[in-house]
Amino acid sequence: MTQADVWTVGRLLNWTTEYLRRHGSENPRLDAEVLLAFARGCQRIDLYTRFDDIPSEEERARFREMIKRRAEGVPVAYLVGEREFFSLKFRVTPDVLIPRPETEFVMVTLLEWARKQGADRPWLICDVGTGSGILAICAAKHLPHARVTALDISSAALEVARENAERHGVADRIEFYESDLLANVPNELQFDFIVSNPPYVSEAEYEQLAPDVRKYEPYRALVAGPQGTEIIQRLVPQAADKLVPGGGLIFEISPMIHDAARQIVADDPRFELRPTVRDLARLPRVIQARRRETM
Repeated sequence: MTQADVWTVGRLLNWTTEYLRRHGSENPRLDAEVLLAFARGCQRIDLYTRFDDIPSEEERARFREMIKRRAEGVPVAYLVGEREFFSLKFRVTPDVLIPRPETEFVMVTLLEWARKQGADRPWLICDVGTGSGILAICAAKHLPHARVTALDISSAALEVARENAERHGVADRIEFYESDLLANVPNELQFDFIVSNPPYVSEAEYEQLAPDVRKYEPYRALVAGPQGTEIIQRLVPQAADKLVPGGGLIFEISPMIHDAARQIVADDPRFELRPTVRDLARLPRVIQARRRETM
């Protein structure tokens, strides 16, 4: 057997990269590396010093099965069961959205706002539509005296969020409630901040999403309705009811609904709009508003 016949790490990666490219992967090399590292039980960076290693037949079998499913469109995060967000790893399943870098701008906005007033204050924070728990858990990690309420309409999503809270050592400061937006929050609870990555995809836009998103990620965590603003239209007045005077509302949007989303907030006299936060592509990504002290 010649060296060319041996399935080394390097050869596996090169062949798989081309195979996934032909099957429509947007990041075929990255996908191949993540999946091979998972099959081998190592870090992705470790592959770079082991191109001449020969994976075992068991490792190759695991890798082949995952590559087959990736070629069918299954997202890499669901295949390996986790995704990084804000430098932390979170368990993900098809019951929750896969965390995306754009949502980090919600967390950055929250932390900047809170830290200007004192990071060590006992902030009361609510995460509406928590999914895998990324916003609630990062808030608890970075604001050490905060107490967080995490809400989701999906009981399955809440189970994933609870597991992630335990994994990151903040479960004792997060309360989880199954709730349609803020409907089931105890009456006595008021918050300093309400954060959210709500469904904001319109029905028409949904049809244009990548197949691996449309076929595998939870529909009701993505789609708001015909306009894309239906959930925000409900969230804004509920948030105004549950924020303390001076409290902050921070939520992610699609650039396509920016003007409509800002108008929804502007139409509620209880809120004072703050500048929209833009992402690295300079697209409008996060709406922020302050609950007025008095009317």
